[in-house]
Amino acid sequence: MSATEYDGFSVESVYAELLGRAPENKMEPRMEPMFRAMEILGEPNKAAPVIHLTGTNGKTSTARILESLLLAHDLRVGRYTSPHLSKVTERISIDGEPVDDETFVRIWDEIRPYLAIVDDELVARGENRLTYFEAVTILAFAIFADAPVDVVVLEVGLGGITDATNVADGQVSVVTPISLDHTDLLGDRVEDIAAEKAGIIKAGGFLVSAAQEPGAAQILLEAARDKGVEFRFEGVEFGVEKREMGVGGQQLTIRSLAGRYEELLLPLHGAHQAQNAAVAIAALEAFLGGGEKELDVETLRAGLEKVTSPGRLEVVRSSPTIVVDAAHNPHGVRAAAEAIKEVFGFTRLVLVVGILAEKDAEAMLVELREAYGDLVEDVCLTQSTSPRAIPAGELGQLALTAGFADEDLYATEKLDDALEWAVGRADATEDFGGGGVLVTGSITLVAEARTLLGKS
Repeated sequence: MSATEYDGFSVESVYAELLGRAPENKMEPRMEPMFRAMEILGEPNKAAPVIHLTGTNGKTSTARILESLLLAHDLRVGRYTSPHLSKVTERISIDGEPVDDETFVRIWDEIRPYLAIVDDELVARGENRLTYFEAVTILAFAIFADAPVDVVVLEVGLGGITDATNVADGQVSVVTPISLDHTDLLGDRVEDIAAEKAGIIKAGGFLVSAAQEPGAAQILLEAARDKGVEFRFEGVEFGVEKREMGVGGQQLTIRSLAGRYEELLLPLHGAHQAQNAAVAIAALEAFLGGGEKELDVETLRAGLEKVTSPGRLEVVRSSPTIVVDAAHNPHGVRAAAEAIKEVFGFTRLVLVVGILAEKDAEAMLVELREAYGDLVEDVCLTQSTSPRAIPAGELGQLALTAGFADEDLYATEKLDDALEWAVGRADATEDFGGGGVLVTGSITLVAEARTLLGKS
């Protein structure tokens, strides 16, 4: 039996089976099938305490920081995040590594008959079968229960109230910055989106929130009070006190719930990643000691030093420097731009942009133009192989509408052509070494760029 096979099945065959269900962007606003699946499987969602994360931006990075900090405290950690960059097993990690292929396939084979029961019940009621995301979420809970893990770091897929992950009762609920995204499903006001995300706050839990717009903060505050849940907000009870650029990242001083921690090296770039670290540390304090027990600073340092966040301001090539960043909404674009201008000494930046159809592409392109200004002279509009990708030509028209000059734009459907063109333009800069390339706009584009550039 090969490392990727179990009883004739492989990760690839399981993934194909999962993809045969309703796709990831077609989430069902329902919870009953998830609770039914948990009931049949013996409630794996209750096998370990959960730290549950939602928000618009920073969820995956915050989850990865939390995971590293928990591992430094000698806990066995299961982390569930989405989407994946290269391989579906990345979504389900145990102790910082994607679940091994054999376990992924074995547990899927064990739960398939039970998922078929739920599917049959749904079809009998005239409803759709379990979706891709529902099925993968069930698989994650089953894998974590099988391991078993000491704690689950669980990232919401979309929203909160009816997200498949919300079968868990988070001991700590974490809300990263909320902004407008998925407005067709969640609403077109931050208050509407906050109300959806507040659905993960559970009685007996503890809310840790990043700084929010006033309307969103008020919704979260009211939800916590309604549930009788303790709450702590960045900018009020905790936050980044000091931030300095350091070798390979930044050095932080963080005032948190139970202590003040100095000389913390975070190997990630940008003020937004410092914010994510502050949120993660506050969540860790809430989880380990109800926010009242000071953490050992050496253990914190050890945990932070091992943090990685692939696809987030990640340098994938030098000469010229190519950076990939998975920002896929205006808020994320703005945060990445601030970090790039702070960290990299680019005198010229070439953009390679590809955006999915459900995103506010024009607003993202406006943000790219305004955030980078004169630093950017060349923009390549392209597309990933995702069927949801906006065609390169159409994206080029949106870039014109967003205010980019026609002579600065180049469109190609092929990402390898886009990268070749961008590298050529960056190399052409008169100030040798000052040109760089940024690939951004969607996680699918970043994933494919990483593969083409040998990073996965």
